[in-house]
Amino acid sequence: MAQVERFSYDNAIVWKFAYASILFGIVAILVGLWAALELVYPGLNLGIPETTFGRIRPLHTNAAIFAFVGNGIFMGTYYSLQRLLKTRMYSNFLSQFHFWGWQAIILAAAITLPLGITSSHEYAELEWPIDIAIALVWVAFGVNMFGTILKRREQHLYVAIWFYLATWVTVTVLHIGNNLELPVSLWKSYPVFAGVQDALIQWWYGHNAVAFFLTTPYLGLMYYFLPKAANRPVYSYKLSIIHFWALIFIYIWAGPHHLLYTSLPDWAQSLGTVFSIMLIAPSWGGMLNGLLTLRGAWDRVRQDPVLKFMVVAVTAYGMATFEGPMLSVKSVNAISHYTDWTIGHVHIGTLGWNGFLTFGILYWLIPKMFNTKLHSLKLANAHFWIGTMGILFYAVPLYWAGWTQSLMWKQFTPDGFLAYGNFLETVTQIIPMYLLRALGGTLYVVGFCIMIYNIYKTTKAGALVRDEAAEAPPLPPMAKHAGEHWHRWIERRPVQFLIASTIAILIGGIVEVFPMVMVDKNVPRIESVMPYTPLELEGRDIYIREGCLGCHSQMVRPFRSETERYGEYSKSGEYIYDRPFLWGSKRTGPDLHRLGGKYPDSWHYNHMLDPTSMSPGSIMPPYPWLVERDLNTSKTAAKIRALQTLGTPYAPGYDQIAVDDLQKQAEQVAASLRKDKIDGENLERKEIIALIAYLQRLGTDIKPKPQAGGN
Repeated sequence: MAQVERFSYDNAIVWKFAYASILFGIVAILVGLWAALELVYPGLNLGIPETTFGRIRPLHTNAAIFAFVGNGIFMGTYYSLQRLLKTRMYSNFLSQFHFWGWQAIILAAAITLPLGITSSHEYAELEWPIDIAIALVWVAFGVNMFGTILKRREQHLYVAIWFYLATWVTVTVLHIGNNLELPVSLWKSYPVFAGVQDALIQWWYGHNAVAFFLTTPYLGLMYYFLPKAANRPVYSYKLSIIHFWALIFIYIWAGPHHLLYTSLPDWAQSLGTVFSIMLIAPSWGGMLNGLLTLRGAWDRVRQDPVLKFMVVAVTAYGMATFEGPMLSVKSVNAISHYTDWTIGHVHIGTLGWNGFLTFGILYWLIPKMFNTKLHSLKLANAHFWIGTMGILFYAVPLYWAGWTQSLMWKQFTPDGFLAYGNFLETVTQIIPMYLLRALGGTLYVVGFCIMIYNIYKTTKAGALVRDEAAEAPPLPPMAKHAGEHWHRWIERRPVQFLIASTIAILIGGIVEVFPMVMVDKNVPRIESVMPYTPLELEGRDIYIREGCLGCHSQMVRPFRSETERYGEYSKSGEYIYDRPFLWGSKRTGPDLHRLGGKYPDSWHYNHMLDPTSMSPGSIMPPYPWLVERDLNTSKTAAKIRALQTLGTPYAPGYDQIAVDDLQKQAEQVAASLRKDKIDGENLERKEIIALIAYLQRLGTDIKPKPQAGGN
């Protein structure tokens, strides 16, 4: 009789991650709903700096991605990994360190982002001390996962584990590559790369954060939980092999499709487009593999809310992964980019794919861990239908808004003039769509609250089985199998599998990133482009702190509609001193790259104090604290030194006189304001002065600089 070893599965750590996912999920969605309503009613920020749209938007995205979805990933991974490998997690200490460390990181994000402490990189806004903490916790997770694999009692690695391994190694590479930065102080740093290089690195990371944090781990969860919930085997083992290797190889190349028609070299844009279109094949292969697993079980789908959630999740994955490649086609991207179409596309993935799969797993998993039945199938079905309606009411109005924006931006009269020369006309037109989006978000929140009640009642009816008893024979000796398929061979060798996955994801990054960061001629210099003055630099950091890039781009694309509206199209050489780059992803307000000299200083002062006084009907909130607060120059010299270290050509010793130069320029701006009858106590010391100096600098390096306060 074969020897059997007895052990237990750690359900307590799974429940902790599940609880955290639920808790942070409702917080993330409520903050998102608040941000959505602020686009219609700017006064909802209550006049508090920490609650303006520019500050709570990154709080929402980080909470949704890393708190809600992140904890959901760890919940599903810790549960499935133990059962697929027939062993307890490698280290209880590492499991606990991972959980509490991750929650501490989320708490740090919740504190720092509303305070305006941000690096401004999309999905990577957290500053360098938190980045280090993320790396430590992520390594602990990886050691725990790999240690569990090495002590397994099951020889072959199931498909879900392939995706977990690829997720871990790729996120490690991305996190390190995108967060190469030089600290200035405890909560301030500048990235190593600047301008076009920084943009490429950011979207190499940003796109693949979506790919390898929001997609590949959830595909692993799909491959485990969908067959379990349906009680059927995965449709095709061969298709899962093709899906996995094609996906992780191709995905890493697609980042530049976020930068089409920008100053990024055309070869890099084209690579992004080609590989994005190729992504349809493996993505839809995975979707079909999931849906066809349910063949013959569709009667159960109609009855079982768990399967309903999972079917819609996989369908949303298919929709998002068709739409992504479509938006990467240049002719389509010319319409979609900087519009709300992109926002709708992203939320189909987040609310549908990540959200609904998480809900399905929670409904299936928690009754099992608490040794009871789900409290109410009717409530779960109600959640499903209300949540589905929420997704539709969220996404469809944003698609409509996106098409409306783009068509209005590009519309010319028969005489050759812009039909909507005032950008604000394109904003007020889509406010009803923003209201419908908020309605969709409200429905999604209602469904989420129903789930919380249902799960609460379920847990109260049972008791958590913290250590679930299990038994399995020990891992048999490694044996050779004549004529064995190559993939069966590598599935038994986790180290070789990890190495092969790493090579697959590194190829695309090396081909795209290295030429841009190592070959200087890929970013041509423009002789007239000079570093920012100390006052402009401080103003730029205020712009970043307030999250202005969440609504304004700084990239005039080479379209007639944009050059007519904004001025000369943007050149890559204009950004060589921009750390970080601020090209933006969405235009809720107009592009600002050619703003310098367009309006007098007093216009900017009044616009920040009360946007509607300069732009009636504006949905931009006021920023009165910029007029009230004194500019902090205690770190100005350190900023200059850091930028000198990174190659910005300030004169040797300039850090010693930088504050003096800052004060001189501030007095000039204040004098300009006083000419227009704007005065105040110590006006030249206020933050608004630095911001005005930065805004007046934008785009002026390639044309004669206007006189102070001139038009």
